[in-house]
Amino acid sequence: MTTTARASVQHEDERVRVTLWDFEPGESTGPHVHEYDYVVVPVVDGRTNVIAPDGTVTSSQLRAGESYARPAGGEHEVVNAGTSPLAFVEIELK
Repeated sequence: MTTTARASVQHEDERVRVTLWDFEPGESTGPHVHEYDYVVVPVVDGRTNVIAPDGTVTSSQLRAGESYARPAGGEHEVVNAGTSPLAFVEIELK
């Protein structure tokens, strides 16, 4: 069973929400849906598993400082699949 990662909203206004996620190995965001398109920017390298409601798992290797654009919608859960702490910033464009 996974525990929930720590998330803190760093900034939010009518155009953008910036959230820092901080994960230990095995921790999860829990199932959620993004209402708006967003960008993920890893703070450190890490591996994640993205789990869809039907149980489909997509693994991704994240590189610190790179950015990964993601579309709105589609329920999913993100799990730190690595052996080290993982942190990334989500920038959700409203």
